[in-house]
Amino acid sequence: MPAQTILITGASDGIGAACARQLTAKGERVVLIGRSPQKTTALAQELGAPFHLANFTDLSQVHRLAAEVQAAYSRIDVLANNAGGIMGKRELTRDGFEKTFQVNHLAPFLLTSLLLPTLIASSAKVIQTSSIAARLTGKLNIDDLQNEKKYTPPKAYGDTKLANILFTTELQRRYGPQGITAVAFHPGNVATNFASDTTHWIRFLYRTPLRRLIISPEQGGQHLTWLAEGTPGVTWTPGVYYENDKIARSNPQASDAGLARQLWDRSVAMLNLA
Repeated sequence: MPAQTILITGASDGIGAACARQLTAKGERVVLIGRSPQKTTALAQELGAPFHLANFTDLSQVHRLAAEVQAAYSRIDVLANNAGGIMGKRELTRDGFEKTFQVNHLAPFLLTSLLLPTLIASSAKVIQTSSIAARLTGKLNIDDLQNEKKYTPPKAYGDTKLANILFTTELQRRYGPQGITAVAFHPGNVATNFASDTTHWIRFLYRTPLRRLIISPEQGGQHLTWLAEGTPGVTWTPGVYYENDKIARSNPQASDAGLARQLWDRSVAMLNLA
């Protein structure tokens, strides 16, 4: 089979970088998308891979990134929306959105939307890196998506990871008939610099005996690699959420089709995509 062209956001570190190494070793054409010029350039040189820079706290950079990608690649076989993180105190981006909501949901939603013509033409796989936090701390209020009323870092993070799953199901519903296949997954509790600038419990977990529950970036990256390499409808089922390479239940809200449609429509309106 010919090599796939696989775009990975958040590729300069953690499971994104691990997955990029794994897929490159398998002969795939990996395109790195990262925030850090130093880390992204270093990995690109290591792998001999093309790369693009974008900081998802600035949506103008997402627009630029989409234009660069469309100009550079006539085909995209896999878009891995992997970039994201948990933030500290509530703050707004230059675009006026709560930072966690923008980085984890709005930016990948925008990137996917802008790339839709190429993704459809390529019958692409669109993979969302979600989290078990969707089930543990997510409680999405469609009228308070940016947590103006009840912000805490874990809730904001859990809400956006729930949004990743809802985006997956609605993307599959809307564009599955046109050839796109979408899937979301939890990579595991991965030992990276995730949450390093917050007081989130995961940060302190690394220093306790419970650190045995934490897996390496390479182990977490294998789940993303499995999905990217897999055949939708054969290896995995489109439109669902996975943990440990198996279909899993998440937050009850994740199966709310009406909420998924509402989130999509609100996201379109926020981004002026109509």
